[in-house]
Amino acid sequence: MPIARLAAAVALAACTATAAAQQKEIKIGFIYDVSGPFAGGGSEPAQVGTKAAIDYVNEKGGVMGYKINAVFADAQSKVDVAINEMTRLIDQEKVDMLAGVYSSAQCVPMAQQADARKKFLWINVCVASSVMKDRKFQYVFRPTVHSDQYGAATCEYVQNYSQSKFGIPPKNMRIAIIHEDGPYGAGVAAANEIECKKQGMNIVLKEGYSASAPDLSSLVTKLKRARPDVILHTGYNPDITLFLRQAKEQGLKFKAMIGHGAGHSQIDKLRQTFGEDVNYFHSADPAAAQLLDPKTLKPGMAELIKELQSRYEKVKGPGEMPPHAAMGFNNTWILLQHVLPVAIKKYGGIDAEALRKAALEVDIPVGGTIQGYGVKFFGPGTPMAGQNERSFVVVMQYVNGRARIAWPKAVQTTDPVLPFPKGHTFAP
Repeated sequence: MPIARLAAAVALAACTATAAAQQKEIKIGFIYDVSGPFAGGGSEPAQVGTKAAIDYVNEKGGVMGYKINAVFADAQSKVDVAINEMTRLIDQEKVDMLAGVYSSAQCVPMAQQADARKKFLWINVCVASSVMKDRKFQYVFRPTVHSDQYGAATCEYVQNYSQSKFGIPPKNMRIAIIHEDGPYGAGVAAANEIECKKQGMNIVLKEGYSASAPDLSSLVTKLKRARPDVILHTGYNPDITLFLRQAKEQGLKFKAMIGHGAGHSQIDKLRQTFGEDVNYFHSADPAAAQLLDPKTLKPGMAELIKELQSRYEKVKGPGEMPPHAAMGFNNTWILLQHVLPVAIKKYGGIDAEALRKAALEVDIPVGGTIQGYGVKFFGPGTPMAGQNERSFVVVMQYVNGRARIAWPKAVQTTDPVLPFPKGHTFAP
């Protein structure tokens, strides 16, 4: 063979090999906040959980022979940075799809833009119902819970124990709803208001505030005047810390604190600052996987939970693994194990249309994920198209730094302590 022809053949073979190697990779752009206030509210643990799922799958050979190439971007707890990073991942990094996203304030515009560009977006963490409701998205899917479910869970919880634990008839139960005023906090608070009224309880205050507010003393003053029995609080991390510090300084008293995920689910961080002052606090969220009774889960889930816990502790050390770590792992796992294989095998690839069709076929029964819920997405033409209809929220209570599931009763692992015991910092 002439040298020129030989060289051309070698070059062609090299190009073919390179192309084959590229075809054996799935590039996913993950957007989380690992700096700024959202990092400590659960976004950074969610990224740890996501990385654990990707590493585990890649160590097992990837997805149908494809290695998962995860490109992580830091949204820095800013909406404009999140949008810019999404654009960069699509246009410069040439990712095949997008995933992650902690903040609902970021989720709302990102979902709109991703769908308009026909780019598949898989939402792992952000919960505002407004992200999905009446949007008619085709390429946006969310396997986790939505904010309307938080409102229902916490109001039902209080109503159920109003008479038996607090000794107060539901109609006399005084509820205060306070929240950061972004899509996340406003969405949960709106659901709280609707559900607590439905349960016949008395809402004595509903007040929003900026998550970056430097002073919340006026909110504390309003709460002192309102004299709530129970405070339902939706916030991130610095704002929760600021509120609790000023509440203690001003002598605010109440009988129970029920938070809704984010900063309230980072009990180790709260205890670092407040110690026993946050004993008997609550947080509503998808379940922290390690808290579930393995008997309620499908085969293989208990082993996955141990895998996550081991990998999480290697990064963060021992302690109470927050629900967000499970969210990152669980929802990434669903994408890798239940969506991608179907898209590749049945629909011929990983373009947005193939992924959309595959996602709509996901049918995981309750107990089939490490957070206990099943997965089946609402289809086109429904108000919450793309939202998982089988997701559910649990209410957890922290006792001496350890979480237990207090609600619903079907998965309950503790009899809750209500109200605060005598001598508690915030007990009346």
